[in-house]
Amino acid sequence: MEYEDIFRKRYSVRKYKDQLVEDEKLNKILEAGRLAPTAGNHQPQRILVVNSEEGLAKMQACTPCHFNAKLLFLVCYDKQAEHHNHYGDQRPYGEVDASIVLTHMMLEVYNLGLGSVWVGLFNPQLLRKKFCIPDHYEILGIMPVGYPADDAEPSKMHYEKYPVEETVFYNTFKC
Repeated sequence: MEYEDIFRKRYSVRKYKDQLVEDEKLNKILEAGRLAPTAGNHQPQRILVVNSEEGLAKMQACTPCHFNAKLLFLVCYDKQAEHHNHYGDQRPYGEVDASIVLTHMMLEVYNLGLGSVWVGLFNPQLLRKKFCIPDHYEILGIMPVGYPADDAEPSKMHYEKYPVEETVFYNTFKC
């Protein structure tokens, strides 16, 4: 598959077949995340694979946006392991790093013929309780993954993109 095709054709899948994702594909997705760049190579991402019946039932209690996928990734970052900017504000980079990791995984999902969606609608307190998430882990998002249902399709918003001239500037922002 051409790399550009991944960007153009990938969409957020919200309807999945009742089919398990093979371990070989699961491992390729995790490897794509492992290879993602992180600030200072601190690698603060912490990924929980949820694919057991018990885990899936717990996840369904924590978010309405599980879409009955048979595989979900709960992506967090360890605040004790994240890199901090050494200039001025000491800004932490855990959220940025985990976002890059999740994005790499999402693109590999599509490359493998699967679908995914980045979910930000969840109950963080319930997730922490049900999955024993340590306090120093910050929850970034949930990514349901699976084989798209035959009638899965992109939402209308998928095609509503601003022209590049509205979001990209050269040499200076407009004054």
